[in-house]
Amino acid sequence: MQTELKPQFSRYITFERKDWALLRASTPLPLTEEDLVRLHGINEQVSLQEVEEVYLPLSRLLNLYVDATQNLYRASRSFLGSQAEKVPYIIGVAGSVAVGKSTTARIIQALLSRWPSHPKVDLVTTDGFLYPNAVLEQRNLMKRKGFPESYDVRKLIRFMADVKSGKPLVHAPVYSHLIYDVVPDETIEIRHPDIVIVEGLNVLQTGGTKQAKSAPRLFVSDFFDFTIYVDADEAHIKHWYIQRFQALRETAFRNPNSYFRRYADLTDQEAVATATQIWEEINAVNLRENILPTRPRAQLILEKGEDHAVCRVRLRKL
Repeated sequence: MQTELKPQFSRYITFERKDWALLRASTPLPLTEEDLVRLHGINEQVSLQEVEEVYLPLSRLLNLYVDATQNLYRASRSFLGSQAEKVPYIIGVAGSVAVGKSTTARIIQALLSRWPSHPKVDLVTTDGFLYPNAVLEQRNLMKRKGFPESYDVRKLIRFMADVKSGKPLVHAPVYSHLIYDVVPDETIEIRHPDIVIVEGLNVLQTGGTKQAKSAPRLFVSDFFDFTIYVDADEAHIKHWYIQRFQALRETAFRNPNSYFRRYADLTDQEAVATATQIWEEINAVNLRENILPTRPRAQLILEKGEDHAVCRVRLRKL
């Protein structure tokens, strides 16, 4: 008896890197090697070739989406006879600790800001919306930092609502990785942006994951026009995390003001053991329970290989 095979359905179109690269078309490369040095993370080496083959096609796609959305807003305002404020296009970038989402967000910002139609592209990280360490310590959440309950979600949603409503000036709190805390009374200004990129661990979450019962009905992801998830095998991310920890031990951790100054003098073996323990007890748990389950919600997934380079791109079907 022959078993009938049911057709496999995928919500995504999958592109190998060489095929995705062809979608760049004639988009010019506006970045230099010097630009990339400023943009990539401490243990990442993004090449101009990767920018050409992965990020230029992505910037072209986003530019088309932004223009189409802005045309819709203009048509709506024309129909209603409204003179409403310009509404920025909001892009969400999600992924695990150490996967390279911050570098991805910075490269996208740099490329999009060079398109003639939207020169003002702001980047906000959700780290600034973490509760201050004093609050986390009071609530016994320091070892849950980066988990959904460690964020002031209402404050973040108010920020997103203000941005999306076209408010001319919005302030975002600042987070310092040196002191490992929100910087009191320091903010960045978001003033009349064309595009806002919001990068963070849990920006794609809804109420379907483990969250406090008091979670608001609105979610950060409700405000996004386009979403990106930076993906890799957990084993690779763990390795990158340990590499980054070791690199920071020789750099930022040696700063007397660093929250992690106590790790600077660890031996190589102690550093690997410490980083592994932090990964397993905190970051891996957050990835499995809260971050990875949001991947199917992304409109585009950048899949990285062991060498930290994007090897495959998945674009959700319309």
